[in-house]
Amino acid sequence: MVYYLSAMLFTFWTGLAAGVLLTIPLIVVAMRRTERRVRQLEQRASTAERLAELGTLTGGLAHEIKNPLSSVNLNVQLLQEDLAELSKETARLQSATQPSPSLPSRVTEMQEKLGRIRRRFESLSREVQRVRDILEDFLRFAGRLKLDLQPTNLVSLVDEVVDFFTPQAQAMGVTIRTQHAAGELTVPADAALLKQSLLNLMLNACQAMSQAREKGEATGNDLIVRTGAGQASGGGDEQAEIHVIDTGPGITPENQAKIFQPYFSTKKTGTGLGLPTTRRIVQEHGGTIEVHSEVGKGSDFAITLPR
Repeated sequence: MVYYLSAMLFTFWTGLAAGVLLTIPLIVVAMRRTERRVRQLEQRASTAERLAELGTLTGGLAHEIKNPLSSVNLNVQLLQEDLAELSKETARLQSATQPSPSLPSRVTEMQEKLGRIRRRFESLSREVQRVRDILEDFLRFAGRLKLDLQPTNLVSLVDEVVDFFTPQAQAMGVTIRTQHAAGELTVPADAALLKQSLLNLMLNACQAMSQAREKGEATGNDLIVRTGAGQASGGGDEQAEIHVIDTGPGITPENQAKIFQPYFSTKKTGTGLGLPTTRRIVQEHGGTIEVHSEVGKGSDFAITLPR
């Protein structure tokens, strides 16, 4: 009996020891994994903190640049007004002064100089405005977004945006049509920011079709804004969808991979921040934005929002 109990105890302790010895490596591996994850989380937190500080600094810098830029722009406008008055005064002197052999050539020379100065100021004014636009786009992209989420009917919101943008689209030779799902389509959204994102997409589409037409490329002139309801993949929550579909020149596969990157633009005057800003607004709403495009046929920018 004693022998039997001793054998059982020996077997128990031997098994326990073996189990402990086998478990120790697993514990060590788990601890190392946990340690790595903690370090990664710390690094991410540190990176996020640095990015937040950098965003604050760059935003402040942009504001500081805007102030003197506004002063430069104002002075350019005042100088342009002075030039216009000087040009009128030169014309009045020419008509009031007694004719002389050298007067016509001197007046013509003066007017040519004034014309060159005026054109240079006009060019300077355009460049100042371009820098202001870049700064405005940057501040919209880099600034903090404080969403005021309210129940929003997407059908009504899209109709308002289309009604507002239609005159500008018509001026670029584009016809806008809407296609809505039956009934209301309500989502929690910041209406002002969501309108901004839609305007960015619609403006890009119209500009793409207009510029293609100017280059003599094959392009359509239709822009469709479609709303609908769907369901997340895997049978998840219900979603709302907004599609901005154009019949323009389309986007190459290479550019499709870049269009949401900051400062990438295929337009000569583009800042490359419109689409990144749109994506950020959509993501802040918990949604996604994707593009499906085929060269020569057009593009479909699809926004998905949780309901």
